[in-house]
Amino acid sequence: MRLVPTSVRLLILTQVLNTFGFGYFLIYLTVYLVETNLVDAYQVGLVLGIETVVMILAGIPLGILSDRRGRKQFLLIGNALLPFTLLVFALTTNFGWYLLAASLAGIAEACSLGSWNAIIADQTDLTNRDSAFALSFIVSNVSISAGFALPLAMPWLQSSLGMSTSQVHSGALLILGVLNFMGPLFIWLLLRSYKETPHPTPPDEDRGELKLLLKFSGLNGIIGLGAGLIVPILGTWLLYKFAVPDTYSGPFLALSSVTIAFAAIVSPRLSKRYGSFNSILMTAGSSTVFMFSMAFIPNVFLAGGVYLIRASLMNMASPLLDSYLMSIIHPGRRGLGSAISAIVWRLPNSVTTIIGGYILYAGYTSGNRFLYDVPWTGAAALYVVGIVLLYTSFRHVKPKG
Repeated sequence: MRLVPTSVRLLILTQVLNTFGFGYFLIYLTVYLVETNLVDAYQVGLVLGIETVVMILAGIPLGILSDRRGRKQFLLIGNALLPFTLLVFALTTNFGWYLLAASLAGIAEACSLGSWNAIIADQTDLTNRDSAFALSFIVSNVSISAGFALPLAMPWLQSSLGMSTSQVHSGALLILGVLNFMGPLFIWLLLRSYKETPHPTPPDEDRGELKLLLKFSGLNGIIGLGAGLIVPILGTWLLYKFAVPDTYSGPFLALSSVTIAFAAIVSPRLSKRYGSFNSILMTAGSSTVFMFSMAFIPNVFLAGGVYLIRASLMNMASPLLDSYLMSIIHPGRRGLGSAISAIVWRLPNSVTTIIGGYILYAGYTSGNRFLYDVPWTGAAALYVVGIVLLYTSFRHVKPKG
């Protein structure tokens, strides 16, 4: 981590408030609103799915503009839009407004996804890029874990302030929404004198690299197809299968996120020893075994331990996947590449999140507990397919700069 430029470290720190707020928002949406019957699991999947659809529609055009006009203006726009989503959920229980806020979040994410990875890659090289992406991943997950853990303080806040459960939860989201307007200010202060290096547009005849980008993103998207079945709605699964409320599932997801974050410290070391691509295969492949086993664990504590192992192994690969992709494509395509990669991951991910939410809801309403395990086995099968195809297609493709 010492090799990461100071400017990149500071830029990564500007995302702390953003990810902290997002962490609490996920618990608010997937557990608290479900627990209080304001939404059901299917509606949770729909909110997350709508956000992704909007991101997909806007992502590629904004990624191309990021390559042509520079990264920082889109990073600023994305960070400036996100707080409005938190404010809408804090101020209303109208589901129509929730869908509108989800659409706004999709635009915000589209602005950021075409700029964030690219601006980090532009300021690093092969000697420190893995470390930079690992640091970004660690800071993001530590911050999001703090947001996940916030419900742990809710009973104390209720007692101390004499407020109702709804007032404490929505009040916390409101405060976080207001605080998140500081994010774009910090970014502007940090990047106001940053001069972006223009990258020449790759030649039109260089279609081989575009095919490589699309293939990598598509195969990685198969893994996203599997993850979408259960990972975004893990809190809902814990609530339905084990009756775990947000005051416990939130801290558990926080612990999971912290574990994931510090597991990523190992990523650059694995990459240095075995190469980034081999390290991706090793960690992602190992995690699949634990994902499959989640379907057969009847005890909540054992399930929690196995999930921590699965998440740690899989997410050791996440910063390496980003770094590897940024290193096999032309610098003038990094914004587009980042957008395509995220879109091809999130498109199937959003579809299967809706499916996963429906399966859980069907299990809950029918009393068929077997349905709670279906998303895990389906996810593991798709992980196997994606990892095998990544190996056969990219084992000879080396990072180049």
